[in-house]
Amino acid sequence: MRQPRTLVGVLTLLTFAACGTEPGPGGGGSVREGAVVTGVHWSVTSLTVGGKRTAAPAGAHVEFGTSGTAEGSFGCNRFTADARIGADSVTLGPATTTAMGCGQDVQRFETALARALDGELKASVTGRGSGRTLTLTTADGDRIALTAQPPAPLTGTTWKVTSLVTGESATSLPTGAEGRAVLTFGEDGSVEGNLGCNSFHGEAAVSGSSITFGALASTRKMCPPERMEVERALLDVLDGRTTYELRHRALSVTAPSGKGLAATAQDAPG
Repeated sequence: MRQPRTLVGVLTLLTFAACGTEPGPGGGGSVREGAVVTGVHWSVTSLTVGGKRTAAPAGAHVEFGTSGTAEGSFGCNRFTADARIGADSVTLGPATTTAMGCGQDVQRFETALARALDGELKASVTGRGSGRTLTLTTADGDRIALTAQPPAPLTGTTWKVTSLVTGESATSLPTGAEGRAVLTFGEDGSVEGNLGCNSFHGEAAVSGSSITFGALASTRKMCPPERMEVERALLDVLDGRTTYELRHRALSVTAPSGKGLAATAQDAPG
C-alpha cells in the first residue's frame, strides 16, 4: 500500500480576461472576452515538460468551483486544492490526493503533472462553449493543455474501460488490450459492448447506485493472452449486483468482492 501523498494541485479560477481568436463580423480579426472557467469540466489533454509533450491518461481533469476549492483527477488519483486567483494567472497551494496504487505510466504522469501545477501559472482560455481550451503555463514554459467537455449520461454513452481495480489498486489495461473493452447501457435495461476480445450483450438493471447484471451472452473467439486476461477480469465484475459511481465523464463499477473497473466516456469520432 502506498502512503498518502501531498501533491501540489489546482485551485479555483473565478473569471479572468483571455484572448480568444474568434472571427469578427467581417470574418477576420479577434475578439477579447472574459472567460468563465468555473462550473466547467476541464479534461487534461496533454502535459508539455522541457519541450516533450505527453498525452494525458483518460479521466485526468480539473473542475473549478466558486468557493475557493477545486477537485479533479491526475489520471488515477483524485485531488482537491485551493489557490490565489489573479487577472490572468493562478497561484497554486498544496493539494491532497487519494492514495490509489496506479500503473507505472500513469504514476509517472501524475508526478509530472503535480510538479507542473506548482506556484504561479499563467492562464489563458480560447474558443467558446464546448470548444473552449484552457492553457496553464509555468514560469519555465511547461504547459498543461485542457479542454472543456460536457457531462456524459450513464445510458447511451460508450464507456471505454481504462483500468481494472482491486481494492485500493488500479491497473492500466495491458499493452495490446487498451481501447478494446467498451460498455454501452441502454434505456431499456440492456448492456452491450466488448470485453477486450469478444463482443457481448445482456441485461443490466440500474437502481439507485447499483447495477445488477444478468447473464451475459458473448461470442467465443480466442485472442492474445493479454486480451483474454482483461476479458476474464471484466466477467468477474459484470456479474450480479454491483455498485457504480458516475462523475461527469468517469464511471466506476465495483463488485462485492472489491474488484471493479474504471471507464471514461468515449468521444464521438471527429
